[in-house]
Amino acid sequence: MLEVSPEEFESMVSDGLDSLSDEMLEHLDNVIFLIEDRPEDGSDILGVYEGFSLAERDTYGYGEEPDRITLFRENLLEHCEDVDELSREIRITLVHEVGHFLGIDEARIHELGWG
Repeated sequence: MLEVSPEEFESMVSDGLDSLSDEMLEHLDNVIFLIEDRPEDGSDILGVYEGFSLAERDTYGYGEEPDRITLFRENLLEHCEDVDELSREIRITLVHEVGHFLGIDEARIHELGWG
């Protein structure tokens, strides 16, 4: 497995977020980005979006918890051969999960080349 410290990984995720287009970022409201080692179910997914996509809601109400996009560090490290591939895969995973936040289904995300 590729070895990258948790701090280095977090920095790579931050760089990945910085690389997203302004058009994509302008819609991100009340969304938090998290890093966990692995999903609770032990699956090999690289990331997950949890919440109500823009297609499923009107506006947030008072006191609603933010939507969550989580990247799974150990799964991403196992998936990649080197740091360059990891950097690309982090960005792809971020774009993919932001796509779900925007209400884009899995098939369309793949058509767009986002995952």
